[in-house]
Amino acid sequence: MRYDKPLMHIFGGSKSPGGASPGPSKPTSNELLPYVTERDFEQQVLLSEIPVLVEFMTERSQSCKAIEPEVIAFAKEMSGKLSVVKVDIEKSLNLARQLRLQQVPTFMLFVDQRLGDAQVGPLDKKQLRAMVEPFLPRQEGAIKPRELAELIKRGAVVAVDVRDASAFGRAHLPGAKSMPETEIATRLAELFMLPGQPVLYDRSGDRTKELAATMAEQGAPVAFLEGGILAWETEGLPVERR
Repeated sequence: MRYDKPLMHIFGGSKSPGGASPGPSKPTSNELLPYVTERDFEQQVLLSEIPVLVEFMTERSQSCKAIEPEVIAFAKEMSGKLSVVKVDIEKSLNLARQLRLQQVPTFMLFVDQRLGDAQVGPLDKKQLRAMVEPFLPRQEGAIKPRELAELIKRGAVVAVDVRDASAFGRAHLPGAKSMPETEIATRLAELFMLPGQPVLYDRSGDRTKELAATMAEQGAPVAFLEGGILAWETEGLPVERR
């Protein structure tokens, strides 16, 4: 489902078409997954400064109940980057009709007053992440596992493992160079003289993300692997082991 025009145009402002707006939002026991209604949909979703993932659901749907822990965990993981909210379509009939909803759960991602993507059916945390990632801003230098695998295959980059030497010895990316984080500052010349652009990685990507940001501020920008070696292995990509 796609719209060519901003959804503010479709909804015609904050008033619900064809009648009075429903009452205030229903409270939820988990602040990470609040309810939104027709009355506050414009303010909470369309006018949001960050992307908003909406789960259209009903309280009596067993599928919706079953995936709630996954959705809550995803909302916690995305805190600050993305808002996750719920809309009970039985309490927001006009909204459901506007969006032509026919099944729950249905997930819709709204970005800059537009519908970015829509998927029908129960989704787990991994599937939700895959749905929203193309619409989230990426830090400069961030490279995804499959992007890096292709670059390594072409000989365009060299993976640089910034974990300690023992972790590198147990498992590392194909052709990777070991350069522990504590040594990076004194080995910059070596780093940038590798036979390919260096791409830093660690276990989960958190440290190299910070390191890349720091190096960029110091005038030595460098790429890094999003999610680290854990994300690499999750994608089923090969590692070299002792």
